[in-house]
Amino acid sequence: MKRKHFLQTVLGASIGSSITYPFQNLDKQTNDQLLKLVERPVTGSMYAYADEAIPKVRVGLIGCGNRGKSLIEMFPYLIENGFAEIVALCDIRIEERNKAAEKLRQYQSTVPSLYGKDENDWQQLVKQDDVDLVLICTPWRWHTPMALYGMEQGKHVASEVPIAYSIEDCWKLIETAEKTRRHCIMIENCCYNDEELWLLNMVKEGVFGDITHTEGAYLHDLRAHLLSEDYYEGQWRLMQHKERDGNFYTTHGLGPCSMYLDIGRGDRYDHLSSMSSRELNLSKTAKAQGSPHTDIMCGDLNTTLIKTAKGKSIMLQFDVHTGRPYSRINKLVGTNAVHDGYPSKLYVDNGELIYWGHKWLEPNEYDAYKEKYRHPMINKLESISKNFKQGHGGMDFVMMYRLIRCLNLGLPLDLNVYDGVMWSAITPLSELSVVSKSTSVVVPDFTGGLWDKHNVVEIMRDI
Repeated sequence: MKRKHFLQTVLGASIGSSITYPFQNLDKQTNDQLLKLVERPVTGSMYAYADEAIPKVRVGLIGCGNRGKSLIEMFPYLIENGFAEIVALCDIRIEERNKAAEKLRQYQSTVPSLYGKDENDWQQLVKQDDVDLVLICTPWRWHTPMALYGMEQGKHVASEVPIAYSIEDCWKLIETAEKTRRHCIMIENCCYNDEELWLLNMVKEGVFGDITHTEGAYLHDLRAHLLSEDYYEGQWRLMQHKERDGNFYTTHGLGPCSMYLDIGRGDRYDHLSSMSSRELNLSKTAKAQGSPHTDIMCGDLNTTLIKTAKGKSIMLQFDVHTGRPYSRINKLVGTNAVHDGYPSKLYVDNGELIYWGHKWLEPNEYDAYKEKYRHPMINKLESISKNFKQGHGGMDFVMMYRLIRCLNLGLPLDLNVYDGVMWSAITPLSELSVVSKSTSVVVPDFTGGLWDKHNVVEIMRDI
């Protein structure tokens, strides 16, 4: 990729074209110049923002592919109880859109409006008068423009991950959310998983003591999906791997880690360094499958190290090329306890200084912690909804339930625009570090200094 095009991709067209220094030699001076270029004024007005209550949230869904149809399945309880209604669907693949409409008819009597006559027909869905919330489940390149347009039309927006993958788009999302006073949430389902919520509850209850380090990841063999002609329409996701090198899918691992560390609510990312391995696995598989797409730029495994303003560290990994069992790592290290995920195991320090024999908790001890510190929202939803375990083991349903109920009640959402932007911005910053030989890259303060003033963890509330 040519240098100018690369900078425009990761920073944004107007920012990238204004950088003239050689990017393979990122030093403090150029880092400071980068930070100055991307700084923007922030009001912080979307922290703890609560809009007028919407007794029944009317949803317009854009993108009826694998993810869109999956999220529709999270709505039966919400529709049956009058909390939500899906009033519009859009997809340029008419067959997929019609499948989604047919699925919806199983539990909703009202018929949604249908859009998709061309690539821009989604704008008509956004303009539909009775849409309160625009739910974006499209390929990545559409997430930011759809979110921006939705807010500009007076709608709340919820986007699949990532919500942006250039620094300029990150700032545009913040500016537009603050200007329009519309919710803009990136719906990260892994923040609502039973294990992650259990750990967060233990953090808040002091079980881990002071947190020093976390590790998260997206380690998922996606070779079959990436090379499929059908799974990602037009192989759009594979094209990312042909043109970029870095950590493209940060939020599944980083979202929960950020909750444990109070990112945006007492701490923030300060700087990062990122390194990719060489690429072998995806191109080898492509060649074996007779695919023409053997020219892969993205390394097989990317490791990004992040340091926070208060001295905590995060290791974040990304690998969708390698044949391996799925893992998000989900390591949490504190002064009193340590957790490792996949499989989940817990160690609690009893204060004794011994030189050998350290063991993870026995199953009965582990189960006792699991029961005692299970997140209250999980207990509540298990008791009220038969749909509790739908969608990635239940986290999709919990995520949609929380989003809709916060809008019903006029409460601040669990996650705000700053969260989505902070977690997504690590992707372009990782690319800058990779191309500059893993040099440390500053992370802009997208909160305008408010990260140390707002300390409410909304996801811990009972609603």
